[in-house]
Amino acid sequence: MLKLLIDEIEVEFFAGETIIQAALRAGNDIPHFCYHPSLSVSGNCRTCLVELENIPKLVIACSTPATEGMKVHTKSEKVVHAQNAVMEFLLINHPLDCPICDEAGECKLQDYAYQYGVGISRFDESKNHKDKRVKLGPEVMFDQERCISCSRCIRFCEEIAKDPELTFVDRGDHVTIETFPGEELDNPYSMNVIEICPVGALTSEEFRFKSRVWEMSFTDTICPGCARGCNTIMGVRNNEILRIEPRENLSVNDYWLCDWGRLNTIKQVNDEELRFKSPAIKLNEGTTENIGLLDVNWDEAISKSVSHLKNYSGSDIMFIASAHSTLEDNYALKKFAKEIFNSDNVFYIPHTDENFGDEILRKSDMTPNSSGLKMLGIDQYSDSVVDQLSSGKIKMLFILNEDVKGIRGADVFMNNIETTVQLISFKNSSSASANVILPVSTYSEINGTFVNFQNRIQRLRPAVTTLEQERLIGEFSLSRLDKFGAHNDRWTRGTKFNARPGWKIIKLIAKAMGHEFDFDNSEEVFTELAGTIPDMNGYDYDTLGKIGITIGEKPMVEA
Repeated sequence: MLKLLIDEIEVEFFAGETIIQAALRAGNDIPHFCYHPSLSVSGNCRTCLVELENIPKLVIACSTPATEGMKVHTKSEKVVHAQNAVMEFLLINHPLDCPICDEAGECKLQDYAYQYGVGISRFDESKNHKDKRVKLGPEVMFDQERCISCSRCIRFCEEIAKDPELTFVDRGDHVTIETFPGEELDNPYSMNVIEICPVGALTSEEFRFKSRVWEMSFTDTICPGCARGCNTIMGVRNNEILRIEPRENLSVNDYWLCDWGRLNTIKQVNDEELRFKSPAIKLNEGTTENIGLLDVNWDEAISKSVSHLKNYSGSDIMFIASAHSTLEDNYALKKFAKEIFNSDNVFYIPHTDENFGDEILRKSDMTPNSSGLKMLGIDQYSDSVVDQLSSGKIKMLFILNEDVKGIRGADVFMNNIETTVQLISFKNSSSASANVILPVSTYSEINGTFVNFQNRIQRLRPAVTTLEQERLIGEFSLSRLDKFGAHNDRWTRGTKFNARPGWKIIKLIAKAMGHEFDFDNSEEVFTELAGTIPDMNGYDYDTLGKIGITIGEKPMVEA
């Protein structure tokens, strides 16, 4: 590799890299606003000015190619003076909105003002006022006064979303950003401009004024919206999910996340009307009518499930797996069917929408784990399965996290089904007729894994607690309110649902039927299932790391 000196430290770089790319990879955080590793270089913020030996003028690190033997200074007197001047210039017309700005606490302008500013301004004139609440599109609000004209949002729409919608208008201190005439910022990836905006100029209509970032906990997780499995960061306050942001993974989603994934995958999690608050059983077992469910405790619901299961043989029961559930839950379901009923009658319901997929991130497969089910040897339902259900041979359905109405001909064959035990999170079109409801924790409440369309195994981590969990150090990310809130504070009283992971419920049912499964936590389930798949031998949660691992890939050993 080629080498250059940055502040007298030797740094290796690849041919074609710029100074800022080499510096950032080496851990030298040269300040920058307009530079983004996935966007073209604009070079208009001038914050990344550096000094090169034997060159009289400062150069911008974002566009200057690194060369062999180059000597770069990022902290010289000339550079520090230039950084002070640039920060003073950027703050001339910037409003003092920090106390009310959603970006406060994670704002580059705040950080750089402390690090590289002098703390005073020589500007005595009145600030230039602009429009404060400009609706650029259905999800993005624009504050013209806060904008520093870095052009990141403009370049994102052109280069990543492939839909040019934004442009600069006017000049000088009147310059601002607008949508083209007749256009609005409504592409499927529009909300990514909020994250890449280095200041608080672009804010989310959904999250606006809901919380300070230091009052939230942030958990690395995976988006369950489609088979891509975008890496995300889940922001939680008072046990309620407030926002989802993309997390960098160059092998999966780069730096981006679609608007559908960030808005629609969290709405149901804290919906008290849609979620089951406790286990429930049918009031009158002698009828197939939807006459209501009675809330009961876990022991009674497990006992009732066992009572129903013992009434049927393996050939009478169909087990419905779910591509919305984790590897661990589906493995436990398959193990339960095979070891207790000697049944391979396990299938899943596909969910595809050809209009949803695109060439950027979104996949037509609207489930996060269909590849995982195929890896476990669980197939999607076929015509023969429908025929089997319609023939009347199947008397009972054991359902994991699915709506059976998704199977073709369900309106007809459900008349032949005598009993359903449903391990589900949300009410659906067939849940009212269930004999037993066993509430399953959502993806935001559990440890687990999904396998995306690339056969990449990725890790889920719990961000929201259920009744049987406590938000403890080491097990959950903690916010300031979590750490210092007292029992009588209102922010410690967020809703907790009486739900459990699917594998744990299945283990309890198996135990009540006289079978002991040898796992006590999700990682033990994963380790056991990994041992049944040759390409996954030796995998555990540490193997997956933060960005996952492709099945068959040799685990990286960390020193």
